[in-house]
Amino acid sequence: MTSTMQAIFASKPGGPDVLRPREVPVPQPGPDEVLIRVAAAGVNRPDLLQREGAYPPPPGVTEVLGLEVAGEIVACGDEVLSFSPGDKVCALVAGGGYAEYCVAPAPQVLPWPTGLSAVEAAALPETYFTVWTNLFRIARLAQGESVLIHGGASGIGTTAIQLARAMGATVYATAGTDDKCQACRDLGATEAINYKTARFEDEITRLTDGRGVDVILDMICAEYLDRNLASLAVSGRLVVIAFLGGGEAQVDIKALVSKRQTLCGSTLRPQSPQEKGLIAADLSAQVWPLLEQGTVRPLINSVHPLARACDAHAELEAGNHVGKIVLTVD
Repeated sequence: MTSTMQAIFASKPGGPDVLRPREVPVPQPGPDEVLIRVAAAGVNRPDLLQREGAYPPPPGVTEVLGLEVAGEIVACGDEVLSFSPGDKVCALVAGGGYAEYCVAPAPQVLPWPTGLSAVEAAALPETYFTVWTNLFRIARLAQGESVLIHGGASGIGTTAIQLARAMGATVYATAGTDDKCQACRDLGATEAINYKTARFEDEITRLTDGRGVDVILDMICAEYLDRNLASLAVSGRLVVIAFLGGGEAQVDIKALVSKRQTLCGSTLRPQSPQEKGLIAADLSAQVWPLLEQGTVRPLINSVHPLARACDAHAELEAGNHVGKIVLTVD
């Protein structure tokens, strides 16, 4: 194994053109970590924020971008008992994914699902950890309930539609074009609403005969807050995972209390490996079998070579994608 590798850094805060490959030492795994030879790495919206200087990595985490990888383990720390060199895996990481080699805490590593390609396996961790945490651990979406998923054509959205449907929920989604709305329906949404031509709260009221939905998964936040709460049923839960429409808003607490609604949210990156390991255990038991059966599957929009990470970021920013954008490593 070589002692150096190519990795992608942001040379300064800015647009996609600031992404540059750099030769750096191959990282070494700690006692409870594994070193992965990366075959593919997923591209996610937090990567864009980090590149812009708005989402710095946690203390002690590399400045190499990238939050999810798939590849082969080449070394294990002394305390790692669950994996061995040669294992094909995918992993959630706090940084370092845009590289030829990446270190991952062992609790955040999962087997590469049988039947999936490297590109598909790399598209799993960030979205599946996020969706499972927010829809099923926090919002407690249950069989027979209904859910509205904003950004239904995104990587998060396409994952959430499939998982919610597989778990027996009725799924509604929003998207910005008619083609994207059809893609949401094709994935299992009962109905998809073009938010540019209709007010989603009016459509949800119509589609649910005035009841509203039990859960909303939202990445817009402030701009949608009142409209989301109006779309929730009694005892409904709104879970916020991003702030594309602003992070500060006023809430009519009286209305929220009168309908016994819950407003909550979470972020994944700062959580400890132990906390993420609990999510990984859930995924291994309840979701990985669905992947291997073909019940759910990552939807890949496009693939770019690692050295052209700038093109992947430009594509994600343009917002015309459906599903995930992935980098491959030679």
